[in-house]
Amino acid sequence: MAAEAKILSPSSKRVFINNVDKFTSKYIAKFLSSCVPGASHVAKQPEDEEKIQSSFEGTFQIVGTVSGETEEKSIFAVEEYTNLTHEELFQHLMESDVIIYNIYNEHADQIEEASWAVSALHKEVDAFSQPKMFILISSVMTWALTRPLDPNDQEASFTEEDYRRRKPHLSYKDHIAVEKLVVKLGKSNQSKFSTYVVASGLQYGKGEQAFHFFFKTSWLGEKAEVPIFGDGSNIIPTIHISDLAGIVQNVINRKPKPQYFLAVDESQNTVGEIISAIALALAPGKPQNIPKEDAFLIEELTQAEIDNLFINLRTEATFFTNNFSINWVSKKGIVENINQVVQEYKHTRGLLPVRICLLGPPAIGKSTIAEKICKHYKLHHVQLKTTIPETLANLESRVLMEEGDEEDETREAREFLELLKMNMEENGGWVDEQYVIQIVKDKLSSKPCGNQGFVLDGFPKTYNQAKALFNSKDDEATDAKANVKIIPEFVFSLVATDEFLKERVLNLPENVVQGTSHCFDRFLRRLTEFRKRNSEDETVLNFFDEMDIQPEHIGIDTDDPDVLVMEKVMEIVGKPRNYGPNAKHLEEERRQAELRLREEEETRQAEAKHREEEDEEQRARCWEKWNQRLQEVKKQEEEQSMREEESAQQYLKDTLMPVLSEGLSELCRMQPNDAIDFLAEYLLHNDPEME
Repeated sequence: MAAEAKILSPSSKRVFINNVDKFTSKYIAKFLSSCVPGASHVAKQPEDEEKIQSSFEGTFQIVGTVSGETEEKSIFAVEEYTNLTHEELFQHLMESDVIIYNIYNEHADQIEEASWAVSALHKEVDAFSQPKMFILISSVMTWALTRPLDPNDQEASFTEEDYRRRKPHLSYKDHIAVEKLVVKLGKSNQSKFSTYVVASGLQYGKGEQAFHFFFKTSWLGEKAEVPIFGDGSNIIPTIHISDLAGIVQNVINRKPKPQYFLAVDESQNTVGEIISAIALALAPGKPQNIPKEDAFLIEELTQAEIDNLFINLRTEATFFTNNFSINWVSKKGIVENINQVVQEYKHTRGLLPVRICLLGPPAIGKSTIAEKICKHYKLHHVQLKTTIPETLANLESRVLMEEGDEEDETREAREFLELLKMNMEENGGWVDEQYVIQIVKDKLSSKPCGNQGFVLDGFPKTYNQAKALFNSKDDEATDAKANVKIIPEFVFSLVATDEFLKERVLNLPENVVQGTSHCFDRFLRRLTEFRKRNSEDETVLNFFDEMDIQPEHIGIDTDDPDVLVMEKVMEIVGKPRNYGPNAKHLEEERRQAELRLREEEETRQAEAKHREEEDEEQRARCWEKWNQRLQEVKKQEEEQSMREEESAQQYLKDTLMPVLSEGLSELCRMQPNDAIDFLAEYLLHNDPEME
């Protein structure tokens, strides 16, 4: 279904792009939407929606299909279509000046559609009201099995002139078939229908495509090493997505004579060099070579991505270099421009660190709240009681692992470890303030804290400590006073009365308090020191005020303030700035949810069965009791009946039987004609009661 059409400027060119909501098409479309047709370089892309929409006048007008996986409309396309029939799609193609079909690592349906589209347009060339251009974005994987130009010259590179010699990867035979079709159909009437193939190298930049797994793994820092599959010596042709878009722009504007182009930067980087550069910029550890086969065990990598990582191909885009005016973003490749690419990756994906400092008096619950903040935002909890021992352990591990290694980093680690141990011996196990500050500064500057962020728990305690910790001598810092890489964005000061804190400590269980700083005497001393430090002219909060970081004060007056504090923190900090749960985590959560539901259902069934058994037992008991009562009633009735019968028999025996016996005897003697009447008369006259 098409979105509402917008009126296009007469000076604009209408550009159709398939799947404008997918990575490659999206960034080509976004790039072109800010370019003026015929210009030799890209205009500076506006960031906000209003500026982008106001820039439509005179620029390429982007229309195209979307996959339908999201309902959010792009801000750079004037029309978007979903679920089109071939007739509807063809109508939109005929209304466009340039048709771009992206089949770079796309599914088979887009390959088939691209083949149909170029064939359908070619059949209607005579009906074109003006010339049209068809550009196919393909992949260097159609070159993957091409034999070397010279077996004796391993450094010889393929260029566009060698495209007829290319041999595709087995999974890219359909891609090369469409490439050949596009080139063929563009030869018959180039003045009205020109066709081009742009074979893209592995794409990086703007949040990442080919190397996203390694960026994500490095940024998360959850694994000890970032993997390099195999020896990492294979050369991978690459291109920054913005440079690919610039090449497409030049093809549209210049309409070159050749029809086939390689879109690759000048780098000849191996996959090992690329992954090492990513790890060095983001990961806390070093990359590790692992067997190639292990790549197939990683659920996050698709077969296509694995195939791309194992390509070994030297290529040069000589035509673009010699003939096109491209404003290169990353001409030398990802390794040479890794810092810029990392910043793009973080910015595009919103992976910005959250840096928080949590302050407050002793026993107010800072550590408990800090842990909850860390869990919600996936941050690193930095507190002195764990950071100092952790630093000592890390230093010892580095020295032992690299024993005999005289590199500067190893030598510095050994010297710092010896200095700390000596200082602790002199101070009864404590570390001087200058070393504490250095340890905390190193921790905050570490890659995990730099990637995700941190919650600094209860430190610094004084103005001078804050100044020593956060002041910077780094010439790159934008603020001459503050180290912008580690200074907190948010400062939360928890506030409570002395009476509340004392009552809270007194109510703590003995097993929790014993041997800790919450012992009442130690607590009172620490509370007094805290109040004294924060009544001086220069306090930690004053320092943050001077740095234009306004502390947020949160009052605590209950023993369970976590919900209140978290609501306040989330209101001020906002949403997490990191990866949501991945497919594996979602599947695990779904599995756990199903397990919980199954357990709950089993519990309900067990409880119902138990209740039913209890009811059955109760019914059985009631039935038995009723039967017993019934038997007792029957017995009583039988006994009563027997008593009544005996009474009746005795009554007859005592009253009737003597007279009746005599009457019967007399009856037998007299033998009257009417025996019954005779007997009745006899009994009436001889009734003892009548006498």
